[in-house]
Amino acid sequence: MSAINLVPLLRPMGPRDPQEAHRVASPLELLFDLVFVVAIASAAAELHHGLSTGHYEAVVGFGLVFFAIWWAWMNYAWFASAYDCDDVVYRLLTFAIMAGSLLLAAGVPDLFDDGQSVAVVAGYALMRLAMVALWLRVARGDTPHRTTAMTYAVGITVVQALWIGRLALDGSAVLYGSFAALVLAEMAVPWLAEQRGGATPFHPHHIAERYSLFTIIVLGEVILASVQAVQGVLAKPAVGEADGSGGSNAGHTATPVAEGGAGLTPGLVLLALGGLLIVFSLWWLYFKRDHVDLIGHGRTMTWVFSYSHVLVFAAVAAVGGALAAAVDVVEHQSAVSSRSVAFALAVPVAVYSVVLGLLHRAADRSARTAVPALSLAAVVLAIAALGLDMPLAVLLIGLAMAGGVAQHVVAAQRLLAQRVPTAG
Repeated sequence: MSAINLVPLLRPMGPRDPQEAHRVASPLELLFDLVFVVAIASAAAELHHGLSTGHYEAVVGFGLVFFAIWWAWMNYAWFASAYDCDDVVYRLLTFAIMAGSLLLAAGVPDLFDDGQSVAVVAGYALMRLAMVALWLRVARGDTPHRTTAMTYAVGITVVQALWIGRLALDGSAVLYGSFAALVLAEMAVPWLAEQRGGATPFHPHHIAERYSLFTIIVLGEVILASVQAVQGVLAKPAVGEADGSGGSNAGHTATPVAEGGAGLTPGLVLLALGGLLIVFSLWWLYFKRDHVDLIGHGRTMTWVFSYSHVLVFAAVAAVGGALAAAVDVVEHQSAVSSRSVAFALAVPVAVYSVVLGLLHRAADRSARTAVPALSLAAVVLAIAALGLDMPLAVLLIGLAMAGGVAQHVVAAQRLLAQRVPTAG
């Protein structure tokens, strides 16, 4: 038998079985995620630059870009869970969405600088119009869900036309107001489509895996961004004090060092250790429970799980930008205070913890479930408020998160002990 994958040019796009056994993410979906993380990395890099230079409006730009990236990713993820037919046309349309993501990534610096970017809008339009083509295929191939598919296709097209028209607007208030209105319009389309024509047959285990894998990939981007920031310090002449002890940098006058970089200073080592604790803890806290049951708690919980992950993914990406900015502070390559960057790190960590805690609380229907997450958020914000030297602040935030992991480990061991059958 031939080992060649025989991919048909075109096949009817009918629904996948939501109970299909052994359904996992496809190689195409994995490539899709890797391409999308390029756009996330571009947004995180601009956030890093904004934090390091004290241009905190970069946080707004990061939010604008991240919504576009997440929304396009999420729409495709749920569509593929229900209708992935893996024919040539499907693959080509998926490639078109990937190309749109890369075009969007190329325009990210312009959007941060000017509040508008033709490249970002063009990339987003390419992604969304490729989704329209996919939904039109569903309208033809899945008669029972034709109304759902056509509502998606028409709704996406109308909203996309408004995004393009928004390029003609000017003024911060108008731009931000129109953005908020169009975000609400975007998020209303899936709700309207599935109310009118019925829910699409997504696969709960497949969706849970897709979200989990994307979380891991974004965490990988955080690690890469942090390592690159450290490499940048080691590869060029250091600026400022060569001991790298960190500090608030208030009133500090940078003095170039004559030769070589400052090397792996104690401050940089402490920061790297704290950063690793943060990344490892983010992973642990996300996978402290199976998310399939969150998706299976009814339609409302499914919507909450899906939409709330914009905060989860954005928080992880923002941690990468904040850690890179922390490296700049430690090496005296930034004029901002350590307290400011500590808050830039603590806030996304707190948001991540609270969102996951509330999701788990909603699934368990117990307020006690969210207590550790809320406590962790309060602790990391308190650490940021202390105004400690940058390396110490990052290390303490990492230790606080490790403490949250330890609490989960202890609780898990107690539950396991209760399940062990007693002798006799």
